[in-house]
Amino acid sequence: MSEPDPKSKILVAVPVYNEQKYIQNVIAKIAEYAPNDVLVVDDGSTDYTPMLLAMQPVDVIRHRTNLGYGRGIRDAFRWAQAYGYEWLITMDCDEQHEPEALPDFAAAIEADDADVISGSRYLVETPGVPAPPPDRRKINHTITGWVNEQLGFQITDAFCGFKAYRVSKLDELSLCVDGYAIPLQAWVQHAAHGHRVKEVPIKLIYNDPNRSFGGPLDDATERLKHYEEVFKQELAKHPEGFKPQA
Repeated sequence: MSEPDPKSKILVAVPVYNEQKYIQNVIAKIAEYAPNDVLVVDDGSTDYTPMLLAMQPVDVIRHRTNLGYGRGIRDAFRWAQAYGYEWLITMDCDEQHEPEALPDFAAAIEADDADVISGSRYLVETPGVPAPPPDRRKINHTITGWVNEQLGFQITDAFCGFKAYRVSKLDELSLCVDGYAIPLQAWVQHAAHGHRVKEVPIKLIYNDPNRSFGGPLDDATERLKHYEEVFKQELAKHPEGFKPQA
């Protein structure tokens, strides 16, 4: 495999696990905006996802077994760093993150006034879209409250995976969470290093209200408890406090 050429400066990374239903359509749409700079992190898919990816013009990292969403995000970070990209955009592959929003992230990147650009499903109302499952909305609302109160951010959607990261700032992070709680660890470290954060609006889309988080995390109470544990553990690593947000 030849080395990627980050001439566009932006890498789009898509973590996937058993996404045979969506993978071809999503990759085709992403290619309209990032034809040469797409990375897919296949987290040990056991369906036809690996075979479908083999026919796509993208770079692929494949985990031999399922290691978790957080591990996929961390792999994307390392890839972006290794190949000299300036920005990394992460997005999901279940058609809940629309590739049509990529130009909005590109415009926010060009403004050059943030280190993390986070998608928000709640900045603007999306007419005609069903409300998210109550447990997910409640958990997101609770987590967003923690992030704002403890870290000094003013965000509206702390748990959206559609984000852009300034790659030069990723060296300051030391993430180790493998699962879905990785945003909790990341927010604390962004605050500890004074990373500038802003949001861009994206559409609120929920295609799969019955999505599994795996094992005990399918129980909303257990899921929130796990997120709180990760958040508190990371807070405890920074007794010096957090830098004021620019």
